Amino acid sequence: MNIKISEVANLPSRFGDFKVKAFKEGQKEHLVIYKDDLAEVPIVRVHSECLTGDAIGSLKCDCRDQLEFALKLAEASNGMVIYLRQEGRNIGLLNKINAYALQDMGLNTIEANHQLGFRADERTYEIVTRILEHFNIKKIKLLTNNPDKINSISNIEIIERIPIIMDSNIYNEDYLNVKKDKMGHLI
Repeated sequence: MNIKISEVANLPSRFGDFKVKAFKEGQKEHLVIYKDDLAEVPIVRVHSECLTGDAIGSLKCDCRDQLEFALKLAEASNGMVIYLRQEGRNIGLLNKINAYALQDMGLNTIEANHQLGFRADERTYEIVTRILEHFNIKKIKLLTNNPDKINSISNIEIIERIPIIMDSNIYNEDYLNVKKDKMGHLI
């Protein structure tokens, strides 16, 4: 895996004062947002990009709520957020919007992805282990509901899984139920 790594920069934000570092993996550029004085066993959130949720505030998912919660927690606990560029469960923005259109016609998120020729979830997490090793992190508390994230991290001891449960709304209730009932998320 050929990875290019940026310098460290300051990132003052609404959520706290962080350091940032970018990791370029092929065409994807991931971002690590972290406290300069990381905890010995930091709380780590692995968050996949969601432009519609993270930046625009879409109510079809809980991504923005999860990201904001994770950043606040990283500030309070000297933790880290690993922001992976895997838009739309790694099918890209164009296909994600096509999946949204299929969902508007009654398909659930998995059915929409299958209709477009994709698996339910195309994301991968190998880069996470490389990033954690780069920071010389041996143990973490992982902030996630997704068992795939837990199972994909190797060489790093996950001493605790911390759930990240957000309130549902009328637009994302079915989506969250599909994540729980059909994708095995620990919600």
